[in-house]
Parts: sequence; structure tokens; C-alpha cells
Amino acid sequence: MTAETMETTGTADTAHWAAGEHILWRYRDNACDRIHICRPVTVVRDTDELLAVWMAPGTDCVKPLLADGTPVHREPLGTRYTKPRTTTRSRWFGTGVLKLARPGEPWSVWLFWERGWRFKDWYVNLEEPLTRWAGGVDSEDHFLDISVYPDRSWEWKDEDEFEQAQRVGLMSPAKADRVRAAGRSAVEMIHDWGPPFSAGWEDWRPDPAWTVPELPADWDRAPARVQA
Repeated sequence: MTAETMETTGTADTAHWAAGEHILWRYRDNACDRIHICRPVTVVRDTDELLAVWMAPGTDCVKPLLADGTPVHREPLGTRYTKPRTTTRSRWFGTGVLKLARPGEPWSVWLFWERGWRFKDWYVNLEEPLTRWAGGVDSEDHFLDISVYPDRSWEWKDEDEFEQAQRVGLMSPAKADRVRAAGRSAVEMIHDWGPPFSAGWEDWRPDPAWTVPELPADWDRAPARVQA
């Protein structure tokens, strides 16, 4: 069953996606409800406990771009979040990314490899818990992240962006406190070294028969039949 079929049959409220299905993994702009990041992905596993998806090399994605054409992360931090923005299509040229998310959890965990499938690290992306809809999942990024390495060491990432987002009003003090609390919970998860770090996902490989998902023309469409 495809995501489009679920929209028209009304089964999106209860159905899980099957391995190999293509869905969209999207993020809203922190300043508004507009979608500004969209990544077509392939479902690896979808259960009541876990959604795992694969973003393949060569995937056409959507990412934010400053209105004057400057890539976001090349803009100085002081004006990075205040200048007008648009979006642009961009192909993912790096190695693929495996993304893992548990329902209701305020982060997802991404796995990265070097070329040749040499495992590099896990990346804990702090974000709003995913909202499921018939065509995929939506969230909002919370700037602050954590890199976790095979030797079980870890470090905070993008703390400067997290602080700048607060300075320019993209995140209220109360919301920042919630994000910090989520980060501390994620660190406890790292110290405990339970799933997903102990689950062997670094040895996972995609099905060679899978095709690279296409970016649909209506990638920014409003979610149809949002799931709880």
C-alpha cells in the first residue's frame, strides 16, 4: 500500500508503512508553519515502538536557502536567522543516513557511515516528536544536537546555533528549557547504552533492490489525515 493509497482509503489512522515504501521526512520552519526541509526516504521498519527510514545517496531533497542565494551555514551566525529565506532543491551526495525515531520522543537518532560502510557515528537530533500523516512525518528542529561515537564518547553540537535562536526569538526561554531537559534525557540514554546504540543498527544495510525515492512536486502539501 502506498502513502497515496492510504490517503484515499482512510486507513492512515491505524496502518503502519511496509518496508520499502517511500514517505517524506519533513521539518517546519522555526519561524512559521511552512515546510522548509523535505527528504524522501524509504521505510526500513515501522512498528508501534520504532520508525526506521533510509535516506539514500543521490536523493533529491529540499533545504532552506537565504533569499540572496547564500547557503544558510555560510552566513555569519549573527544574521543567519534574521535574513529572508527561501528553499532550494538539493541532491544528497553523501553516504546514506539511517534515521530512527520512537513515538513521542523529542529526538531522532541518525546513523552515519564513511564510504565503504565504515561506521562513523550516531547523531541525536533534538526535535519535536514526529507527527505522522498519510504521506510521512513532520517535525520542528530544535537546533541543539549530540554526536555519539563508537567508543561511547559523546559531545554537544550546535550549541552556538541554539543560543542564537533564543537571542533572535525563534525559541522562548520556556521552550529552550524543555529542549535542554530533552537533551539531558538523551545523555542519560547514551550513558545507559541501551537501544538504539546497543541494537546493532550500525551493521544494517539497505535492500539493494530499493530505488531512490523521488521528490514529489507537492512536497510542501498540508498533511492529509494527521495521525495521533
